[in-house]
Amino acid sequence: MELYTPVLALAALAALFAVGSIVMSAFVGPRRYNRAKVDSYECGIEPTPQALSGRFPVKYFITAMLFIVFDIEIIFLYPWAVHFDAMAWFGLIEMVVFIATVFVAYAYVWRRGGLDWD
Repeated sequence: MELYTPVLALAALAALFAVGSIVMSAFVGPRRYNRAKVDSYECGIEPTPQALSGRFPVKYFITAMLFIVFDIEIIFLYPWAVHFDAMAWFGLIEMVVFIATVFVAYAYVWRRGGLDWD
């Protein structure tokens, strides 16, 4: 149990800080609310009625999925780059197949117009 004491102390300190921050913001924070504070924020412009309805265009979700696909590609490329010497030709061939698959997906999305920002 002695080995876990610093970890438990740090967890307790983090929990105390989180709860303390929330409690202090309730006491110290402003209490005057106006329409601008409770309105949704859209990058500094006035919100449009479409955004207030809660529906987002499908293109938004496609862009988010593309970001996830390429983010996962980077997650797979990093360990490969770190252990490149140990994997030799097998690692190189596997990564070429992986990048070719991702490139085919990228070309498909590009061809279908998923990267156009109309």
